[in-house]
Amino acid sequence: MVAFDQDQDALDAAQERLSEYHSDITYIRANFRHLKAELEKQDIHEVDGILFDLGVSSPQLDRGERGFSYQHDAKLDMRMDQSNELTAYDIVNQWSYNDLVRIFFKYGEEKFSKQIARKIEQEREQRPIHTTYELTELIKAGIPAAARRKGGHPAKRVFQALRIAVNDELNVFEDALNQAAEVISPGGRIAVITFHSLEDRICKQLFKRWSTPKPVPKNLPILPKDHEAPFKLIARKPIVADEAELEANRRSRSAKLRIVEKI
Repeated sequence: MVAFDQDQDALDAAQERLSEYHSDITYIRANFRHLKAELEKQDIHEVDGILFDLGVSSPQLDRGERGFSYQHDAKLDMRMDQSNELTAYDIVNQWSYNDLVRIFFKYGEEKFSKQIARKIEQEREQRPIHTTYELTELIKAGIPAAARRKGGHPAKRVFQALRIAVNDELNVFEDALNQAAEVISPGGRIAVITFHSLEDRICKQLFKRWSTPKPVPKNLPILPKDHEAPFKLIARKPIVADEAELEANRRSRSAKLRIVEKI
């Protein structure tokens, strides 16, 4: 087994939890957009199964100092890989109004992107925005009172957008998923657990493309097998948490599992 994570804290926790299997697991600190290259370094050119567990982890959310959560007051950071330079502080304080609107809407699907970005712009003209608490208050100020009372925490969507932008999550995931298709062996499966609609949309679209046969041109002597789909869907709809899982783990409520198998 090979385990990837760009967060050293996550790798340390995994090694401790799986210590009895230490000799059977290779731990690699790397962004999984380097999946294929890192496997080749281990002289691995084909694998039997790949699991992507996307998004921010519970320990990352619970450790306030990482700046992922609006529930803890901390410096604006949100880097999964602490060696990366770009932080949420940089985006909030240095990116243009138009860029803030763009990422809040594109990555957070935030209806009040313009109003929130304007509040941020006005505040940083007076002083830098340093902490998650300061940002959360500006987000609240940018959302009408009626809208704040529904749809979960008002800062949720903007924090998601910032995290995705800091870590380039969507591009990384799409790159890695395409690499996974190259290294998975016949009969092997690729499983993906997503936690929001943007990730799930990428997964759904790629899996659909991979599992759809190529159109056969009319009146041409082409063997049907040349146009067979390289993958098949294990389930047409995503698998979601049941009541027991939801009771045990509230954060699983947004999780969706999709699986394809290489033919």
